[in-house]
Parts: sequence; structure tokens; C-alpha cells
Amino acid sequence: MPNIQANNQTITQITVVESGPEKQAEALSLMAERARFMARQPGFVSISLHRRFDGGRIVNYVQWQSRELLRQAHQAPDFRKAWGTFDDLTDQIDPHLYDVAEVFDGVR
Repeated sequence: MPNIQANNQTITQITVVESGPEKQAEALSLMAERARFMARQPGFVSISLHRRFDGGRIVNYVQWQSRELLRQAHQAPDFRKAWGTFDDLTDQIDPHLYDVAEVFDGVR
């Protein structure tokens, strides 16, 4: 489960993936397969996959205990083996690391 809190030492990676509507389901399936692998890696906190309604974009929200553990997970051969297939399903992949600055909820 995502744990979105400011100042909690968790690293967040948000990746925006552009894919055509005809490729979104397959790209999302591959991303879910990779997420299941990542969930077993050291430092894993959560992964949330979001799809845009028109099929043109997927957003991957990843939380990890540290940058180094996330880097190690990304370098694992089992994670990288489907990279070529994923490139064929996507037009653009834009990953960036973030720190949670503020959180507001509906509690009144």
C-alpha cells in the first residue's frame, strides 16, 4: 500500500509512459509483471499503476526505501530481460525521482 507522507525517507519514482491506445493493455500487463518482480526486491514499499482513460498514457508510481536499493532492483537481469519488448510497446518513457513535499487529506 502506498505510504505518502512528507519527510518519511521514502524515495518516489514517477514514470510516465506514452503508448498508443492499441498497445496500452499489453504495456500495462508487462508493467504489472515487472511490478510483481520488483515487489520481491529489497527496499520495496509499493508500486501503483494508473492508466489514462483514452489509452494514451500509463503512470507508474513507485515507492522504495532508498535510491540505492531502487537502482539495484532496476539493474537486476530478471527486471531488464523484457526491456526490448517494452520499448516496442511504448513511444516514450519518462522516469524521475521525487520527494514528497506536502500531503493534504480530506480529514476536517
